Amino acid sequence: MLTMQRRKKLPMNEFLFRATGYALLFTFGMLCVIPFYLIVISSFASESALIRNGFALIPEEFSLEAYNLVFTNPWRIGRAYLNTTFCTVVGTLLSLFLCTLTGYILSRRSFDWRNAFSFFFFFTTLFSGGLIPWYILCTKVLHFKNTFRALILPMAFPVWNMIIAKNYMRGVPHEISESAMIDGAGELTIFFKLYLPISKPLLATLGLFSALGYWNDWYNSMLFSTKQEMQSLQYFLQDMLSTAKALKDLISNGYLDAAQNISLPTTSMRMAMTCVVIGPIIFLYPLVQRYFIKGLTIGAVKG
Repeated sequence: MLTMQRRKKLPMNEFLFRATGYALLFTFGMLCVIPFYLIVISSFASESALIRNGFALIPEEFSLEAYNLVFTNPWRIGRAYLNTTFCTVVGTLLSLFLCTLTGYILSRRSFDWRNAFSFFFFFTTLFSGGLIPWYILCTKVLHFKNTFRALILPMAFPVWNMIIAKNYMRGVPHEISESAMIDGAGELTIFFKLYLPISKPLLATLGLFSALGYWNDWYNSMLFSTKQEMQSLQYFLQDMLSTAKALKDLISNGYLDAAQNISLPTTSMRMAMTCVVIGPIIFLYPLVQRYFIKGLTIGAVKG
């Protein structure tokens, strides 16, 4: 009854403001959901229907041909899934440890060289040594070829994530660490038992960034993985799609006369690959959503 009375007393301008806000949010939400819905629906449509009518909310001809082609070799795609999952989990944990620990050190007033090291890290975001020297270093010196190190270590220390961690930890009251040091706590104890427990928004934000980076990575796999059992999921699906497109071009140009009856659903196959790849990682954001905005904004308010 009290709620109904409050609703009756709601001013007209506030009611219009809320109604407009809800309408805009609903419209924006639909604009985000509809493209993903079209991708999922199009993955179950036949290639001929997509070519003839384009993308539709309801497929004209239902077909599982694209998924049958994607899962032609279940062992390879299963191994690619395991590789990517392993690299995502291990790489995200390693990245969180390195970025937060470095950010903690550079945020400490007692570290006299914090400004010099901060400039050194920031300088690497502006200039790099180039692809060829980096490739020679990774293959000839560090021996990354066909190892999981090639899929994990090059992305283990994003400087931008470290800067966010540094700015976040600078906002933690300095008196917390001073009182802990008076009680005899060391730097590692302060970091693990005081700073990390109050940095859940930061860990959720950086963890999401790192997990997305590792999950979507295909470039390092292309450079350093020559064995099929070491390929990441993204590179495996991209390689499969490129092979299908090349074979389709050969057929359409008449170079493979004996294979004219072969149908390669490259368009629907691309949609099916998107569904296969985005499936697991899309459930990560709801787990960290309540920390995500807070961690991102707090890390951005200080220079």
